[in-house]
Amino acid sequence: MNRSRRPRSRRPVRHRSPARRGAPGAAAVLVLSVAALAGCGDPGDLRGAGTTPTAVGPTRLWPDLPPASSPVGDYGEADTEVVEGVRVPGGDLHKVDPLAVVRAEVAANPDVYSGPDALYKETVKALKDCGERSGDCPVLKAYYRDFTGDGKDDLVIGIRMPEEQLAVRVYAMEKGLLTQIMGTSDAVLGVELAGRALVVRAVSGIPGYEYRTAWSWDRHQRAMLPTRDEILRSSDAPRPKGARSQVPALTEAPGPEPGPGEASAPGVPAPGESRRSTPEAGGGDNGGDGDGDDGGTGGGS
Repeated sequence: MNRSRRPRSRRPVRHRSPARRGAPGAAAVLVLSVAALAGCGDPGDLRGAGTTPTAVGPTRLWPDLPPASSPVGDYGEADTEVVEGVRVPGGDLHKVDPLAVVRAEVAANPDVYSGPDALYKETVKALKDCGERSGDCPVLKAYYRDFTGDGKDDLVIGIRMPEEQLAVRVYAMEKGLLTQIMGTSDAVLGVELAGRALVVRAVSGIPGYEYRTAWSWDRHQRAMLPTRDEILRSSDAPRPKGARSQVPALTEAPGPEPGPGEASAPGVPAPGESRRSTPEAGGGDNGGDGDGDDGGTGGGS
């Protein structure tokens, strides 16, 4: 900022003692300083934020209830399986044929993939067409990521299943052997890689919501475990037929009830009255407030 220069006085300068010139000058400087500080707002001094709330720990309910000693069911989260009959040249999973891995899994589990009561006989039948008609092959494009932290890429395979399900398998080299370290199947909305975690987004039974499960490597179990499982609102989740909105609207907290003779606030029914839904203008679909992450399972192989 440019400042104007005042012309210097030609009068000789008289030296005054500090005591005589300090009284009015110091007072003026003090007044100007206070005014400047008041105009600048907060000078940066420390101010109290009020009383610190007391920390409240979790309250244990039914403390006399004995803890359970075993799970309700074994879901096989930590199950691993060595894949027989598949060569891994140089231990590099990039050189492994994903179709050969899936076919080896089918051969090792005949009770699941074949037989009169098999759930996935359509998958086995479609595997026979892989290579000839790639568009009908249920084995999707393979992906690679180091989940175990050993510096080598692991193999991620997706397999289309009946009833719009997707099976997701992860394979790693464990002690020189090709080993399945993770396996799940669900009605999948998308699959994502996030660091060393594999995130599976699946359809929820609640319209407008999705299940999101993050699978991560556990060095104690030597397997990938569902370390985080949650249900979230989603714009990708399906909605029932006839629903106007894909994602349910947020519910407002109830306000105070009006006193005698007082009118209710707009949109809030008085006691004894029923809340009626009003038609929405335009009748269009409303988008949700999902996080917008687009997870994919890759293209067909």
